[in-house]
Amino acid sequence: MPAGGFSSVPPAGVEFEAKITPIVIVSCVMAATGGLIFGYDIGVSGGVTAMPDFQKKFFPVVYHRTINPGTEGNYCKYDNQGLQLFTSSLYLAGLTATFFASYTTRALGRRLTMLIGGLFFIVGVVLNGAAQNLAMLIIGRILLGCGVGFANQAVPLFLSEIAPTRIRGGLNILFQLNVTIGILFANLVNYGTAKIKGGWGWRLSLGLAGIPALLLTSGALLVVDSPTSLIERGRLEQGKAVLRKIRGTDNIEPEFLELVEASRLAKQVKHPFRDLLQRRNRPQLVIAVALQIFQQCTGINAIMFYAPVLFDTLGFGNDAALYSAVITGAVNVLSTVVSIYSVDKVGRRVLLLEAGVQMFFSQVIIAIILGLKVKDHSDDLHKGFAILVVVMVCTFVSAFAWSWGPLGWLIPSETFPLETRSAGQSVTVCVNLLFTFIIAQAFLSMLCHFKFGIFLFFSGWVVVMSIFTLFLIPETKNVPIEEMAERVWKQHWFWRRFMDDEYDETAAAKGDFAEKNGHAKGYDPTSQL
Repeated sequence: MPAGGFSSVPPAGVEFEAKITPIVIVSCVMAATGGLIFGYDIGVSGGVTAMPDFQKKFFPVVYHRTINPGTEGNYCKYDNQGLQLFTSSLYLAGLTATFFASYTTRALGRRLTMLIGGLFFIVGVVLNGAAQNLAMLIIGRILLGCGVGFANQAVPLFLSEIAPTRIRGGLNILFQLNVTIGILFANLVNYGTAKIKGGWGWRLSLGLAGIPALLLTSGALLVVDSPTSLIERGRLEQGKAVLRKIRGTDNIEPEFLELVEASRLAKQVKHPFRDLLQRRNRPQLVIAVALQIFQQCTGINAIMFYAPVLFDTLGFGNDAALYSAVITGAVNVLSTVVSIYSVDKVGRRVLLLEAGVQMFFSQVIIAIILGLKVKDHSDDLHKGFAILVVVMVCTFVSAFAWSWGPLGWLIPSETFPLETRSAGQSVTVCVNLLFTFIIAQAFLSMLCHFKFGIFLFFSGWVVVMSIFTLFLIPETKNVPIEEMAERVWKQHWFWRRFMDDEYDETAAAKGDFAEKNGHAKGYDPTSQL
């Protein structure tokens, strides 16, 4: 936040003193386990739906079609709305839950919201692992979706608020790293459980989601809440004590005063969702929404949800399909680690733009290979071309994993001001889950109708999002969260037009408030809370 006439609130551009303390690292690692179960749920569904025993119990029509594709061909053998609902119901539930999570994040804190998400996960896992019919299976997925809504709302905010500015990007990406580790873990589990005789391997795959669910729940019990959240709820002394502890220094007064002032202004906003629509919040809102739409329109979740199904469709065979999914999962994890080390050095924009080029060419090459070499009723793809498809899928996944994957969550979490941060995160999660649901529900049908053209469809979106990045996404690396307005939005060639009169009037009002209360020079923001 700009000083606005308050001399005791640091001016724009001041870097706060902060050490990288063990409690910050531990808290961030524990909180980021929310991404672990999100990733596991993404990865496990594709492998389980490819298991014959699972198909026979819940989707017999699909099972018979995989044995004998008939006139519909290989591209259409998994086209089933019920099967797609098993995957997508989680994201529809998460979309709804995130609005409730917005309230708990503000009123109860980030930590308790993560705990609620963990409890939803645990109940959902139990129902999925013990499912006797499709209704029980879907209800379990819906409860998992509620967990996703609460965890995805609280965790990115918590990570951005607790991390020192200079490593905020890297620590925030721990959430996405755990998503990728969860996907890899799910692929490895599916590879092993697919070989279990007796028809219960899929139960083990779904039940093992309980491990990351317990990690998130226990982590939420152990971590401290963020100073921002404590101050926002009026616990000033506790917030100051936590800030001193996580920063590893006694010189926390400047940052503390800025957090208190931001909280005071946030309390004046009675309707954060309505305030989110105001002109001065337009840049953050537009970019947050666009990032979520573009993130899903890369086609990444289509690949990660259905990697085993996709490779099996292309003729890899069941074991080979699961093995290929494990490879892509490993690439996903390693590439996210690259992002952790590079995001605060090279910046957000460079990673987004480079990845756009890489994703575009890899998808076009995949489409050409499939268009020329995979026919509707062919049983397999030549080994050399199959390897090339896997390499190109890995090339695509690696680009996404060090760019649009983690940055789609990082940039919105660090750009909204405190008064609209919870509401902004709710919109971010909601839009993400809405488009995740749409892609998950539609992909197998799109694969049936578009065939190899599905990759050309997604590559066209990659071009659009890269142009959007080039012109409209500013660089936010190494900028304190509360200084975004002055140092980012007011400096941008396009977005600065939204930050003029209304924002300046707010700053002037802050100065008038200080002068009227006789504290222009020594104003103490805590006196107004």
